[in-house]
Amino acid sequence: MTRKIRVLIVDDSTVIRRLLSETLAEDHDIEIAGTAANGKIALAKIPQINPDVVTLDMEMPEMDGIATLVELKKLYPKIPVIMFSTLTQRGAHATFDALAKGACDYVTKPANVGSVGEAIENVRRELTPKLKAFCTWFTETTTPPVKSKRHSETLHRSTTQLAPPTLRAAKLSRVDILAIGASTGGPNALATALQQLPADFPIPIVIVQHMPPMFTTYMAQRLDQACQISVTEAVAGDTLRPGAAWIAPGGYHMTLHRDRTAVRIELNEEPPENSCRPSVDVLFRSVSEIYGPHTMASVMTGMGRDGVLGCQAIKAHGGRVIAQDEATSVVWGMPKAVIEAKLADQVVPLDAMAEQWILQTSEIQKRHVLTRTR
Repeated sequence: MTRKIRVLIVDDSTVIRRLLSETLAEDHDIEIAGTAANGKIALAKIPQINPDVVTLDMEMPEMDGIATLVELKKLYPKIPVIMFSTLTQRGAHATFDALAKGACDYVTKPANVGSVGEAIENVRRELTPKLKAFCTWFTETTTPPVKSKRHSETLHRSTTQLAPPTLRAAKLSRVDILAIGASTGGPNALATALQQLPADFPIPIVIVQHMPPMFTTYMAQRLDQACQISVTEAVAGDTLRPGAAWIAPGGYHMTLHRDRTAVRIELNEEPPENSCRPSVDVLFRSVSEIYGPHTMASVMTGMGRDGVLGCQAIKAHGGRVIAQDEATSVVWGMPKAVIEAKLADQVVPLDAMAEQWILQTSEIQKRHVLTRTR
């Protein structure tokens, strides 16, 4: 029998602590190891109760969430931490600081804490799956392994060195766009990869990162400051151009439309797909319809299966797909689903992702020009 996941809940609100405790305890796989009203109490309790994962509020007296996170990671670097954040501009700012300082992920609090039903549903939908995903010992005992870790890492190394036949055949076609899908762990992964791209990256980039409104705005601003390429939150009507990236705004699906002069961004509030809006599948399908065999897509770290159907469309149109490997994914859900569906042309570690984007654009563009001039 698999042991339960032991959770330490850290929040200065008695109401929130009780709500989280009661809701999480309804899941037979979860056990509440303890609660704490602030960071100091939490740090004192950890060696006594040995939690598997910690949920940490941002704003608390005496020792706030960021200060607690920094100290916790010094003392207990292997304990996963999920931040509880408010859906505000200040909350978005603090959340990205927390992710940069070692938090695994975040969950947003309902705007109206008095809405108990909404709060409970939010915990069940958002928090519970993440608690299970970050406890690797739990997921390894409840899901069948795909392959051994050593075999997986060998496969990852080999696929970055030699592209399989499907990708070598695809090299006959140039690349005109890069489409990226990411979820859990995506903000840091995107920052790592996009910062390696030169300002003259020869194609446009469109990105879906599963995040709520305001959070995507702030993420785009931070990436734009850190990257050589331009990074913005997408606005309906934006015209795609090389050396720039657009992030789908939280709450909106992003699609593309080609008119007589350019390819432009469109946004809509149609129903979520895979419980997500924006959805990777929606973006990838649209990109494949516009760019066909000249599409390159990357599926990066994240929970769930969003992106599989979109990758099917990309492959059906002759495009290519790169998936992030298990070893460097915070949660190997979305890339794993694409790989298991046999849709990935390459599986690469995060630190090699940008290198592949550059190689497959610059080299292919050169080859295409040489072919045309002969």
